[in-house]
Amino acid sequence: METWETYLVEHYRPGASLDDLDCAVRDVRLAAAEMARRRRSVRCVHFTIVPSDEALLALFEATSEELVRELYAHAGIPFERITGPVWLESGEGMRRPRLLRPSDSLTSPKGAR
Repeated sequence: METWETYLVEHYRPGASLDDLDCAVRDVRLAAAEMARRRRSVRCVHFTIVPSDEALLALFEATSEELVRELYAHAGIPFERITGPVWLESGEGMRRPRLLRPSDSLTSPKGAR
């Protein structure tokens, strides 16, 4: 069984507009979808665009950092740094994130996307 880890990818784009950063998100998501079709073990979890800092922070789940790097090479999007594995904080202190598999059932609270 593969071990999944969580990775944080940092992008800093001086002079980038919100549209530029949004396009980068789109390109990375498209590359991730392509990799999923090829059964590569990497998934997009969350993107945070920080327009005032001309920055994009991206969170991924993958079985290796190399797969995250492969995803970015496929997307043609440069990045500054990959930090991983990342530990998330809960109300009970630091914990290892629960990584959902495609077979897991997801239930969203009302109004959530």
